[in-house]
This record gives sequence, C-alpha cells and structure tokens, in this order.
Amino acid sequence: MSVGAPDREEYGPRSRPLPFERGTDGPRVVLVGVDGTRTSLRAASYAAGLARRQGAALVVVLVHSPTLYTALADGVVAGVVQRTHDDLAAELRAECRREAESLGLPVTFLSRRGDAYTELSAAADETLADLVVVGASEQAGHRLVGSVATRLVRAGRWPVVVVP
Repeated sequence: MSVGAPDREEYGPRSRPLPFERGTDGPRVVLVGVDGTRTSLRAASYAAGLARRQGAALVVVLVHSPTLYTALADGVVAGVVQRTHDDLAAELRAECRREAESLGLPVTFLSRRGDAYTELSAAADETLADLVVVGASEQAGHRLVGSVATRLVRAGRWPVVVVP
C-alpha cells in the first residue's frame, strides 16, 4: 500500500439493520475477496448483486500477497510490483465508490497485505461476515496444493460461495 493511502474506505449509504423476519433472514454482511483476476471480478459482481438483493452490506477485500520471487527481487522490480498493486487498488476503490452510489449499497473497501487466506479470514471475523464469496482459482497447481477457496471452505467458519 502506498504511503498515505487508507486501508479502509466506506462508500454508499450506511448499513441499515433490518428487523428479523422468519423465513427471509439472509446475510447482513457479504465479504468478497478480489485480486484483479477474471474470476475474482465475477465474484465481486455476484457478491454485489446478492448484497443489494438482501439489503446487506458489502465488504470488498483486496489482498496483496507478495511472492518469494518479489521478496528476492531488487528494489526496482519490487517497486514495479508495488506500483502495480497500488494501481489495482486505486481502480478497485473507484469502482467500489461508483457501484455503491449506483446501487445504493453500503460498501467497505479493505486493502490488506499478506497471505490471502489469513487476511480474508481475519477480515471476515472483523466485519462479522455472514458469507464469504471468492473466485475459483485459475492456477493449475492449486488443484494439487489447494486454493484459497478450498482453504476457506475447509475452515468451516462461514458459508463460502466459489464463483467460477
């Protein structure tokens, strides 16, 4: 995250708790993990639509997960990687702001740094998320090792929707 950029921003109207109604009680906070990939952006669209229909708040979490290669790279490469992340965060912030206003949806944008599973889990706990939405991994290696989505499902702490 660049110096001075907040790691949490809120857009749109304030979340308004609705009275409990038997048979129609749904999620009040929908959390979605994004990383700029096609599947994560589809997950964000799905989560926004679900939150709007349910009258829920939407929490969008961008996690920057530096790789070992990035850690070993020289300062120039690390700087380029950081600028790319900052640019993505700025684009996603602007999109969250536009959609919050357009849909009349309370949106919180969080930018985190670290392991995606750990940061999404922490954000879900902090925001009291009722549902976690993520995109399916497009990396072949995740079929063997396990993806963030698989780890979230196995944790069994929240309902998890994996968007293809």
